[in-house]
Parts: sequence; structure tokens; C-alpha cells
Amino acid sequence: MKADYKSAGVDLQAGDETVNRIKSYAKSTFNKNVLTGIGLFGAFYEPDFSGYKNPVLVSSVDGVGTKLKVAFMMDKHDTVGQCLVNHCVNDIAVGGAKPLFFLDYMAFGKLNPDVAEQIIKGFSVACKENEIALIGGETAEMPGLYDANEYDMSGTIVGVVEKSKVIDGKKVAKGNVLIGFASNGLHTNGYSLARHILFPKLNVDYKPAELETTLGEELLRVHKSYLKLIAEIKERIDIKAFSHITGGGIIGNTKRVVPEGLKIKVDWNSWEMPELFKFIQKTGNVSDEEMRDVFNIGIGLIAIADKNDVNRILEIAKSQNEKAFIIGEIE
Repeated sequence: MKADYKSAGVDLQAGDETVNRIKSYAKSTFNKNVLTGIGLFGAFYEPDFSGYKNPVLVSSVDGVGTKLKVAFMMDKHDTVGQCLVNHCVNDIAVGGAKPLFFLDYMAFGKLNPDVAEQIIKGFSVACKENEIALIGGETAEMPGLYDANEYDMSGTIVGVVEKSKVIDGKKVAKGNVLIGFASNGLHTNGYSLARHILFPKLNVDYKPAELETTLGEELLRVHKSYLKLIAEIKERIDIKAFSHITGGGIIGNTKRVVPEGLKIKVDWNSWEMPELFKFIQKTGNVSDEEMRDVFNIGIGLIAIADKNDVNRILEIAKSQNEKAFIIGEIE
């Protein structure tokens, strides 16, 4: 019997078909700065830094973790790509950066062009919403490393910020106020604990009385992009810092931008924890401390500002239909 790549589990034709399907999604995000199409060994991007005196490139790389397990269970793959883009966008936007372009990496146990197309469609939707270009990526088929019906993904984003306008927390001072902006679910963190609690007993089609939709639909809600909100706040306010609330919770993430010698005081009763988090906590008998360490518990972004700027920030949030809460201060 002759051995070939297909008998080893790698289908080159499926790879070619996937590339052909996704080209149109990627090209729909291109702008004048993108110099090449999909297919070369590298992606070429010509930045326009004419409006900057001292431009600084800002980059980040991330994944969506075991949220993918919920996508597998639901056989729904058009939202996790949006989650990945938005997560990466938020990670550099909180530093003051304007996102420029995004690259993806996807690894499959067995490449399914239909699934790959849905993921890339999600990437393109979020890239267009955030006005960035999806300029390249890599799709790999790895039989034996991943289950045939599963995949993993990561994303890399690059943006730019004027050096004098970098937001890094150095201006944070005693008496500054913490303003929290609502999340719309778990975003992309805490899924290992959530699945550990929920899915031995329940399934993705179960609809608790407390929730508007099924568990699967609630858990697949798209990670919010806060780019427009951050952009308007930093344009109008001398903001001290932003914190994107991901793994590690409110304290774990916000302490990254708070100088040594200062403390974060959070009033945990200043907003109501959304029903999904309450359901997870009740079902798993999870302590308040553990919930705060693992999940965003309803706050996806925090702005740290002078107390005199708080009302203007709340007005900006309201104008963008974002829920905002005064949740604490710097001591």
C-alpha cells in the first residue's frame, strides 16, 4: 500500500478549497494600506504615519481558550472569530493604540472548509466593525494532535499610538475613580470553570428560567469591542488608565496599570452581577472570591479617571448605549 499525505490525515485539496473560500472575506477588510492579496509568504502593509510625530507600534497575541469547546458542542463557528478579533483590539486599545491589521492562526485535527469559512467570516465581520485589515494568516491540519472535529486558533494584532499619548497608568493617582463598563457575558475567559460546573449536569440546549436564551447561546455571546468607547473617551478626557478585564478578573487586570504604593478599592455592590454569572455561582457553589478572580462578573472594561471627569465619561457611555458604573477608587 502506497503512503501519501491524505492517508496520513492531511487533505491538500481541502486546504486549497479553504484558501479559495476565505479570500473574499479577507479582501473585504482591505484598505489602501494593504499591498498584496492572500497567498504570498508574507503580508505587506504600508502604514500612513503622516499624522504622527513619534509613532509607536503596539502588538498583542491571544486566543479564545476553551470557549471553543462550547462552539464544538453547539456546532456554531461564526462567532468565535469575532471574539478573537475584539479581544485583541481591546488589549491594544486600552494602551491608546489605533488597531491597523490582524493575522490569524487556525489548527484543525481534520480541516473542514465549511467550518473554516465560518470562522474566517467571523474574523472579517469584526475586522470591518473595528476598521482594521485581515491581511493574512495560517491554516494547519494536524491529525493526531487535535481531535478530528476540533480546532484551535490564535490572533495577532498590530496598532499604532503617538508616543506622547501612550496610556500606561503612570498618571494614576490617589483619589482617582474607577468607572466600569458592562460586559455582555463571559467574553473569552473563565470557560474551563464554567464548563466544569455546567456541563457534567446540563447541556448547551438547556434554558434556565433566569436566562433569556439557552446556556449555549449565552456562553457564545460575542466578546464586546470597546474600541469606539475608548477612542471617544481618550479624545475628550485626560484619562489616567484603562483596564481590559480578562483572565484574572477586575483586580488582577487593573493592578497592571496602577503604580506601586497605590491600592484598588472596589465596591462590589455598585453593580449587579448578571444572571449568567449568578447561575454559574449557584450551580457550582463558587465563592465570591473565586468568582472575582476568574470572571469579569459583568464588567468588561474599566476607566481610571480624575473625579472631575467622571460625569463626562458617564455621558459619553450613555451616548454610545454603554452601561457604566462608578465601581471604586484608587487609595
